[in-house]
Amino acid sequence: MANQIKIKNKKASFEYFFVEEYTAGIQLTGTEIKSIREGKANLTDSYCSFNGTELFVKNLHIAEYTFGGAHYNHEPKRERKLLLNKRELKKLFSKTKEKGLTIVPTLLFVNDKGLAKLEIAMAKGKKLYDKRETIKTKDTKREMDRSKSGD
Repeated sequence: MANQIKIKNKKASFEYFFVEEYTAGIQLTGTEIKSIREGKANLTDSYCSFNGTELFVKNLHIAEYTFGGAHYNHEPKRERKLLLNKRELKKLFSKTKEKGLTIVPTLLFVNDKGLAKLEIAMAKGKKLYDKRETIKTKDTKREMDRSKSGD
């Protein structure tokens, strides 16, 4: 694929510390993958949860495909199954039982074979003072970059 599709969840890095990251496949319909290839998806309010032994991503908004028609189009915010190994699923399930850990989607991308993949992270929520520290480090980095380019 000539143009790489990468849709980031910028809010997640501000709200959470990432402990571990995994790459998972997503079970999609035909019109969903076409919308993703057009870049019409939003990860902002999405989260992952277990339903039995399977992991699902919820609130992932994939816009309806414009040429799909009424009958063939998909529901924009439906639950989508994530495809991981059993070993990875067991590890994630046991970690989510720990206090304060959750699974958050961080990046939606299309790989070289044209398949949609979702990067998920085991995350721990930030406190208010941690968020302030993140803003402060971003500001100092931005100032340093400006001073370098100004020379």
